[in-house]
Amino acid sequence: MLMTIEKVIILKTVKIFSDIPDDALAELSYRVKEIEAKAGDEIITEGEIGTSMYIVVNGKLRVHKGGAEIAVLDEREVFGELAALDPEPRTASITAVQDSLLFEIDEEPLYELMTEHIEVAQAIIHVLCDRIRHRLKN
Repeated sequence: MLMTIEKVIILKTVKIFSDIPDDALAELSYRVKEIEAKAGDEIITEGEIGTSMYIVVNGKLRVHKGGAEIAVLDEREVFGELAALDPEPRTASITAVQDSLLFEIDEEPLYELMTEHIEVAQAIIHVLCDRIRHRLKN
């Protein structure tokens, strides 16, 4: 289990949290769940309802729909932010390619942070826009 300061340092390296004050991230870190995934573990299953987002602390994950790979997620990337904002069935499955450590953030603490720091909402919107643009290109 990581110490609070370690979680804050990791959160600071994630784009959507980089401009958030350390004290706010320290408060959030108490509500972050650490998830250890072994290679081959499915983190998210397509079609399930989700209410949380994840951060890849270390490791590598595969995003896939059916048998088709959509993307590969590396350290400090986020996923599941759409479900944390608007709980709906997950649009793809995510499986660990290698042993990985993840942070899970439920919708309630995420909304609280967005209420106090508009930069988080803006950064999440930016991530979602980037993903839409990427899909439209392909």
